[in-house]
Amino acid sequence: MAQGLWKWIEDRWPVTPVVRAVLVEDIPGAASTWYSTGSSVLFVFILQAVTGICELFFYVPTVDHAYVSLSFLRTSVPFGWLIHNLHYWGATAMVVLVLLHVTQNYVWGAYKNPRQLTWVLGVFLFLLTLAMMFTGSPLPWDEKGYWAVEVGTGIAGMTPLAGDFAKRLLQGGPTMGQLTLTRFFILHVAILSGALATFILIHLVAFRRGGSTGPWSETKRRRTGPFWPDQVWMDLVVACGVFVILVALSAFRPPAFTGAADPMDSLFTPKPEWPFLFLYQSLKLFSGPAEVAVALGLPLVLTVLLLAWPFIDRKPERNPARRPGAMGAYVLIFAAIVVLSILGGLSRPGAGPAQAPRAPASALAMKTAAQNGPAGVEGGEALYRRLGCSTCHSINGAGGKIGPDLASEKAKGRSADWLMAQIRDPHSHDPESEMPSFGQLAQAETEALAEYLLSLTGRGPAPAGPGKEPEAGPAPAEAAPSADGPEAGKTSRAIELIGNARHGSRIFADTCIPCHGPQGRGGVPNPGSNDGVVPALAPIDRELFDRDPDAFVGKIDPLIQHGSRPAGPDPSRVMPDFGDSGTLSQAQISHLEAYVLDLNGVARAKIVRPGIRPSVFFIIVAAVFGGFGVLMATFGAWRRRRRKSPGTGP
Repeated sequence: MAQGLWKWIEDRWPVTPVVRAVLVEDIPGAASTWYSTGSSVLFVFILQAVTGICELFFYVPTVDHAYVSLSFLRTSVPFGWLIHNLHYWGATAMVVLVLLHVTQNYVWGAYKNPRQLTWVLGVFLFLLTLAMMFTGSPLPWDEKGYWAVEVGTGIAGMTPLAGDFAKRLLQGGPTMGQLTLTRFFILHVAILSGALATFILIHLVAFRRGGSTGPWSETKRRRTGPFWPDQVWMDLVVACGVFVILVALSAFRPPAFTGAADPMDSLFTPKPEWPFLFLYQSLKLFSGPAEVAVALGLPLVLTVLLLAWPFIDRKPERNPARRPGAMGAYVLIFAAIVVLSILGGLSRPGAGPAQAPRAPASALAMKTAAQNGPAGVEGGEALYRRLGCSTCHSINGAGGKIGPDLASEKAKGRSADWLMAQIRDPHSHDPESEMPSFGQLAQAETEALAEYLLSLTGRGPAPAGPGKEPEAGPAPAEAAPSADGPEAGKTSRAIELIGNARHGSRIFADTCIPCHGPQGRGGVPNPGSNDGVVPALAPIDRELFDRDPDAFVGKIDPLIQHGSRPAGPDPSRVMPDFGDSGTLSQAQISHLEAYVLDLNGVARAKIVRPGIRPSVFFIIVAAVFGGFGVLMATFGAWRRRRRKSPGTGP
């Protein structure tokens, strides 16, 4: 029956000729792990396709649910952590392996006649791989991906003449939003992935047409070996090794939770994905027209050079020792890219986790910061709320009682310079001041906050303060209902998010230190309350603590959202309603909650339903695939020795 079925298929589709065309070939130099770089790329691509499809069963491509849906997959779906982490690290492995494959072919001179087309197709594969990583980064709609794409689209916007059109085409409008996510989702899942699969197929056909180049040594090239089974088994051994490494990274180095994207968050410093760090670092070295030239010219020159190289270096010599010019140029360019990437990755805007980033170095980043940062009285008012100034200060009697009323007669005597100096370093005016320093604020933020404070005393544009009706006209952006506004505070949406504890430490330093003290250790006086001091957060009250991160967040979230009043006749410090008032966005509250949990030794991103514990799963995978790889390598070596022995068959 099986033979009849096989004959029926063979009569209708040429299975045997296709298999023979793919597998039957003599390889110059015999089987080698160097030939496995290309097959490793194919293996990782298949792995990316499988894990990507699995993620699509849970992923919701909307700005409101993208981050939550992937967080749910990673923490609540059995083996969801494995699916997501393999896809994350697979993207990095894909870039590394393609780069290794290109390097190996360059060193071996595989781009020379008659294999120019194979090389050109390989370069396009490398560019498509980079494009896949770029378009995939914003899909989680987290802080890292959002700002990385903000920088990337900003670079596209610097293109002369067509810059604005290119940026709007990618973003779906003048700013990042739902259309941006939709377009990047379609590009990543449908267009680029389909193009990548097509180019891989064409590249393989071109490779089979031109054949393997083999070693550059004529002596080594005379020795040949069969593609099947020797090289195929070697490829499977390498694939097993790659898979074990990816599982190890997924289990022990999972991607960080950077928190849901918050366009109004000025604390997060954007950086692109690691393959583009060299360009990010290069932009810091130039300004003005030179920055535009570098942003556009450097990638273009490198791409054109790679595509044109087979037609520049046309000599038949393939030995790298006899090609000093070609090898020197490649080493020099590769070393420069590596050094710039390392410097870009290590560059830090601040000295510690509680310090906000300094002003961005490049003009592009400055534009981005200017678009999202405060400006004028409205920006200063939003910054006043975000920093939690109302905890200590009042306006016309509404607010905290620790600091002076900012609309009082005393405040009217302050100049703009005095106010900015007070904001940057309160101890310059009063060494005993309890007010924390906000010297980490950018100059534009400090000026906007001072302008707002002056407006409260009638010396600037008067906003709609307490007890005043707003003037007619369009409402500011902060007043519009949104998922991160006051209405969201009532629904406690932050409880659905997983924030970034390190980012939360910066928000804590800007907002919570005046009451809870450095790192939440407490000890800050609170006259009138029963305890006499503000409760410490490290460690937090036992009634609020819980080892289960979800339960822990459920206990502290209402306090941050709606505020609280300490027991006592007349406490001077009251917990403000950061959520209901819109002082903090829901994304910022999720960061803050993650930091509070971190202070108490509980990880907000702890895997709740792993399926199998990641460390145990890695041991199983290493034993199974590692053992299988060793067995295949041993059997393959035995076959090759047996073939070389006289008097034995093939």
